[in-house]
Amino acid sequence: MDRAQKLVTDMLAGHRLSLARLISKVENRDDDLAAIMKLLYPHSGKAQVWGVTGPPGAGKSTLVDRMAQHLRAQGKKVAIVAVDPSSPFTGGAILGDRIRMQQHSGDTGVYIRSLGTRGKHGGLSHATKEVVLVLDAAGFDVVLVETAGVGQTELDVLRLAQSVLVIVVPESGDSIQVMKAGLMEIADVFAVNKSDRPEADKMVRELVTMVGMSDHTAESWMIPVHKTEALRNLGVDEVIKSIEAHQQYLTKSGQRDVKAREFLKNEVADILAERLHHTLKGAFETTSGQELLDQLVKREIDPYKAADVISGV
Repeated sequence: MDRAQKLVTDMLAGHRLSLARLISKVENRDDDLAAIMKLLYPHSGKAQVWGVTGPPGAGKSTLVDRMAQHLRAQGKKVAIVAVDPSSPFTGGAILGDRIRMQQHSGDTGVYIRSLGTRGKHGGLSHATKEVVLVLDAAGFDVVLVETAGVGQTELDVLRLAQSVLVIVVPESGDSIQVMKAGLMEIADVFAVNKSDRPEADKMVRELVTMVGMSDHTAESWMIPVHKTEALRNLGVDEVIKSIEAHQQYLTKSGQRDVKAREFLKNEVADILAERLHHTLKGAFETTSGQELLDQLVKREIDPYKAADVISGV
């Protein structure tokens, strides 16, 4: 049995260390990644993937922590993937907030992992998707994917989620900011957190109005808006019930299959793009590549012609 096979076998048997090592291999894009994915893929496809996003300071980590508590009370195994697009290991909110989750440290039904870019901003989305697949294969019922903010990297990551919870706070600005960030397009459930603060009701009304103005039919999903106070554990049950209702809607409407097909189509495209990137990176390191580069510098050929030569067109 080779090392990849042993790691997968041990992980499927419930070994936490093997799970951690497999996730590290995914993050580091190890040479045996394809072999690992081949072994894991038949065991995946059962977990629900919930995305959680919102502006910095919205209380995402606290609310995710509360959600994990509630899901554990239902007897579900929960994995939390915290995506930090700015830094792999330096403090900041993401890794600092993990400290608040130490209450789960002795619970084998909860697994928490922070992911950093390690300088690979473009590859963060792909690596995160494959980490989620590993956790899915490991037998977790729900995988919560928490992003640091609402930038383009975060929106890419959230495309892997079946249901997306968008958390906002009253002081995050008016509802126009929500629209500018593209959150209306990805949200399945809204939570106005820290709702004990002034302007919370106004924020809720604005979001409800925006949802009502969006195009929808009697059969489409109407985005619910909830008030929460994560620190006091208020409103969390209602949020979870809405996400569970959305999961049921996905199955009933056939959208689960549509999302799965779109996800897998993008996954294959990501794999091809990653392979092409590595191929192109090494193309100019060969003798013929250097000669091609010389021709470009001398203006003997143009970049499009060089691309044709490299791609074999």
